[in-house]
Amino acid sequence: MEINELFFVILIEHLALSLYLPIMKNILVPTDFSDQAEKALKVAAQLAKKFDGEIYLLHMLELPLQLIDPVGGSSHNLPEAIFFMKLAHQRFAKIMKEPYLEGIKVYETVEFHRAFDGIMEIGKEKNCDLIVMGSHGVSGFQEMFIGSNTEKVVRHSEIPVLVIKNGLEDFEIENFLFATDANPEHKHTLKKALQFATTIQARLHLLFVNTPNNFLTSAEAQQRLREYTSDYDPSDFEIHIYNDISVEKGILNFAKKINSGLIGISTHGRKGLAHFFNGSISEDLVNHSSRPVVTFKI
Repeated sequence: MEINELFFVILIEHLALSLYLPIMKNILVPTDFSDQAEKALKVAAQLAKKFDGEIYLLHMLELPLQLIDPVGGSSHNLPEAIFFMKLAHQRFAKIMKEPYLEGIKVYETVEFHRAFDGIMEIGKEKNCDLIVMGSHGVSGFQEMFIGSNTEKVVRHSEIPVLVIKNGLEDFEIENFLFATDANPEHKHTLKKALQFATTIQARLHLLFVNTPNNFLTSAEAQQRLREYTSDYDPSDFEIHIYNDISVEKGILNFAKKINSGLIGISTHGRKGLAHFFNGSISEDLVNHSSRPVVTFKI
């Protein structure tokens, strides 16, 4: 093979690979210094070491305005705000001594924001590739992620969000389950799932859940999936059609069936989740799944 031909082949292979491999260099980890937040940080540390990345460890101080605005409020309250700031930095200093962070560049950040606003701003400002955060049991997010903050972060983030509930000593994912409604208008979400699967070196399983309320025949479901995946190499993933009484139960049951180490779903911002991913399916999965969940914005 001539040198020019060899260069061309290498270039094409590089470009093809770049379509699937995002650079996971900047990882944002919001923390309230809870055990669940630390579990998320441990996973983020594993990813940072694997991809030679950096971690932005973020703590949001959601204080009353009068504590941080002596002009609009009372100046004698400022020392209290400074106290909370110093306390946060002391907690950061303790975390930084943990062995699992050794050799990783970690930037500590304390901001006076509401949690959702601060996470979105810092994620964009630091050009983060992934947000990793913890979850507290089946009752949903607590402490830092109270009320609508859960829904806002998971459903509205332009950056992929990886939610960790249980501690994982080794974030080594063999099977990655990505649930979809196979809407052809959302083909780009499959690309995001393929990118993530390729990056973490996992086998992607594409799942369409058939339910009584939105029943399709096998032929109809297969045709929809063919259209949805038509732009991609079929060898890059496995396709599954699974029947269950609800989408959430179908996802959880099939994840258990194939022993999936990670569940992926697409979020749809203000309009909810695409097609059958309506209501609070993203929160339900995060709250009810014992497995990690990653979300991608449509």
